[in-house]
Amino acid sequence: MLTGLRRTLPLLITLLCLPALASAKTLLILGDSLSAAYGIKEHQGWVQLLRDSLADQGQYRVINASVSGETSGGGLARLPTLLETHRPDIVVVELGGNDGLRGHPIKLLGKNLSGIVTLCRQQGAQVLLLGMRIPPNYGARYTDRFTAVYGDLAIKHQLPLVPFFLDQIATRPEWMQADGIHPKAEAQAQILENVMPHLQPLL
Repeated sequence: MLTGLRRTLPLLITLLCLPALASAKTLLILGDSLSAAYGIKEHQGWVQLLRDSLADQGQYRVINASVSGETSGGGLARLPTLLETHRPDIVVVELGGNDGLRGHPIKLLGKNLSGIVTLCRQQGAQVLLLGMRIPPNYGARYTDRFTAVYGDLAIKHQLPLVPFFLDQIATRPEWMQADGIHPKAEAQAQILENVMPHLQPLL
């Protein structure tokens, strides 16, 4: 009898957990090095802080699909597989910074981000867009058009938007790594604070 109980116990535990697993929401973070914890330990990054924060709020699964150096085009190319694999309820899109730093065409950036939003919605996922800004390396006109892409997309697709992902961080040199692009571990909590007010209504 004990042997039979030992055999059935794992199955019983699995069955008891199924309702919780079925009700869990999946969040997919589609980003670049800013979300991939570049230059810091993974557990210090804002995505892990988000994961820790949501652990106290219910059943959530956070998938970090961020890749250092990723562009909007790269994210768009990877997205179908990610959607098929993870079936996310919410997709947080943090892309475009590398497009801007490399001087990619603004129209192409907008087209790629719009394509990402469309694919996510076709799969039934809600989207949160994280706005980015870049240094004026390519002149004021390019920089202004780059910044405007995010607001324009938010209006076009009626998206929740974080106006500037690195708000209150990029202007604090003590919170930035030596490259002046990537935030240190000390800044990750502020990043999460920038994101959460816009993410919370989707949860």
